Amino acid sequence: MPLTQTSPRRLEKEHPEQGGYLALVVICLGYFLVILDVMVVNVALPSIGRELHGGVAGLQWVVDAYTLSFAGLLLAGGALAERLGGRLVFLAGLVTFALASAACGLAPSMPVLVGARLVQGAGAALLVPASLVLLQAAYPTREGRSRAFGIWGAIAGIGAASGPIVGGLLVTAWSWRGVFFINLPFALAALVLAGRAVPVTPRRSRALDLPGQLLAVAGLALLTAALVEAGRLGWGASDVLGGFAVAAVTLIAFVAAERRSTDPMLPLSLFGQPEFRSGAAVGLLINFGLYGQLFVLSLYFQDLRGYSALGTGLALLPEAALLIVASALSGRIMARTGPRRPMLAGLLIGGAGLLGVATAGPHTLYLLLVAPMAATGFGMALTMPAATAAVMEAAPPDRGGIASGVINAARQAGSVLGVALLGTLVSARTGFTSGLHIGIAVAAAAFFLAAALAWSGVHRPRS
Repeated sequence: MPLTQTSPRRLEKEHPEQGGYLALVVICLGYFLVILDVMVVNVALPSIGRELHGGVAGLQWVVDAYTLSFAGLLLAGGALAERLGGRLVFLAGLVTFALASAACGLAPSMPVLVGARLVQGAGAALLVPASLVLLQAAYPTREGRSRAFGIWGAIAGIGAASGPIVGGLLVTAWSWRGVFFINLPFALAALVLAGRAVPVTPRRSRALDLPGQLLAVAGLALLTAALVEAGRLGWGASDVLGGFAVAAVTLIAFVAAERRSTDPMLPLSLFGQPEFRSGAAVGLLINFGLYGQLFVLSLYFQDLRGYSALGTGLALLPEAALLIVASALSGRIMARTGPRRPMLAGLLIGGAGLLGVATAGPHTLYLLLVAPMAATGFGMALTMPAATAAVMEAAPPDRGGIASGVINAARQAGSVLGVALLGTLVSARTGFTSGLHIGIAVAAAAFFLAAALAWSGVHRPRS
């Protein structure tokens, strides 16, 4: 075929990244849905409770049902993305997430809403690992993939930044049901574009590690449930201690099963790679700090300062305002230096910001909190794409689905642990303000510990 008549398909094969821009839009759109949903639902909880006559426990399960399903199925979602191909699993996740969102918006009662949230979390557990597998396929070079991770993180930043404000506006102007229906046009757009934009990734003909998948789902779900109940019942409650014990036994059984398996779902040898091990730990610690302090700051502004739901979303805006810039900057730095530098810079900046936020009190001037909150958000957004890239690049190409499941499962576990621990601290007898100071100081310590792990475990890429 003459050069001037080269077909688009052949061009994509020869230069995959030239045809990857539309694919990146679709991949990021799916991830945007997951992040947006997490942020908007919290704002709508009081309205949901009033209409569906649900108490605090019912509202907690509106959030926790999604968390349990999402965290427990992430590793399974990564394994399916490898076995069935990232494109098929991504599309299945989109459809599941969209249908479950519609069911949430139409829910006539609290039990129906909680059940729909379980299904919604399962859709997210398919979407997120598959999106990273597809991103690797669309951007095969390290430089291109680094920039793509930065854009991917920036889109997440848009979802995080807009979520509280969009949720407040929807609840005020329409109803809590709008925070679920808002997902539908985005999901439909992604489905329409995915048919011709999303690359087809190879399927891996491996045996189905059913014992490993069942034990992983059970262990993560039990651990998540115990962490959630610890925030409500207290860390010394018998149900909580029993939950931790059963989760520990289940996860030990999972490790034993993976060691015996001839084709394990999670090859434990991956954790022998310092970048993989450190990147996963950084993901857990940074979500622990970020989402823990977001939870207590939401309570601080509403319960202690008397802000409305929309006012709280606006008050938290400085923390989210720089997420987009920092994520894109992280991708550019990674393309030149690898993930280590943006991780270190982000973790140190974010930790310093959290120390500033920890000074908040009942009468603290709001303007004094703007710069620390902005530093916290900037540091998190500079770090997260780099930590994700470190984990994905440390894994073999045919283990991308599992690598994406690991980093996202670690992040989700960190989020639950942060909310549970910091929530317990602010509800302790020592008082809200004292618990706030201690809790956010602990969040800052998590950032600094993550910086130490990044320094020791993540190295410059060899040329």
